[in-house]
Amino acid sequence: MAFDNLCKLLSEKYPDRFATWLLGQPVTPLKVLKTELSIEPIRADSITFLQTQDRILHLEFQVKLDSDPPLPLRMLDYWVRLHRLYRLPITQILVCLLPPPPGTPIADTFELENTRHQYQVVCLWEQDPTPLLNDIALLPLAPLAATTNPEQLLTSIAQQINRIESTQQRQEVSSYTQILAGLKFRQPLIQQIFRESLMRESVIYQEILQEGLQEGRQQGLQQGLQQGLEEGRRAEGIALVLRQLTRRFGELDESTRSRIADLPLATIEDLSEALLDFAQANDLETWLQTQPPAH
Repeated sequence: MAFDNLCKLLSEKYPDRFATWLLGQPVTPLKVLKTELSIEPIRADSITFLQTQDRILHLEFQVKLDSDPPLPLRMLDYWVRLHRLYRLPITQILVCLLPPPPGTPIADTFELENTRHQYQVVCLWEQDPTPLLNDIALLPLAPLAATTNPEQLLTSIAQQINRIESTQQRQEVSSYTQILAGLKFRQPLIQQIFRESLMRESVIYQEILQEGLQEGRQQGLQQGLQQGLEEGRRAEGIALVLRQLTRRFGELDESTRSRIADLPLATIEDLSEALLDFAQANDLETWLQTQPPAH
């Protein structure tokens, strides 16, 4: 699903930062393994394999613990395949994004007769948010960290994102953070804190807002302001989606770019999540064909 896939994307984009956070010490040099494991195709949407000089680090991200085959058996299966292929020690860490229903145990061991295999479990809702807030690579995970005041934590995250100097990086981190925050927070609250607070810093937003204000003086200040806010959010969303798609699949043709530029704000937001599951460029075309025509 999209949340697992996003965590995989982040861990492969910032492997050293994730490894340092989870292992509690700097790990260098480090490379991402793009490997096919034998026997059966491996479920790769939530898994990251990293290699140091003398160790393999296997990260698995999960929203739900239900799995077929069960997670403990899968972890053992991955360990055997990786060890057979690389002949190196393996550290396995299961990162749980959301707490399971009350009373549900979180297994960290596979055990059957004489076979026993153990791995580490990190429950994100038990983690101190401070290290996540202080690292751009980990910031999108911060909404799911431990807190007694979730709304205040989300506000602090938005303020931290506002301090990112690079406009492109600020927009990317904001987008990733809002997606993962959707696991825990209602969309209206996320939009209130991010869509209005963060976009006030963008040049595009400011320009369109000014146009909306000027038009508002003629047609009614409130209506013009609302139109400026709405169009500013849509323009920011289109720019971010186009960058993400170009990064994954290369330069888009003009026809595709125009179709995306004509999409309404709600559809742009849907696309920002859907594209995380696209495996190839054709998936974008298929998705666009399912959308109603722009008015």
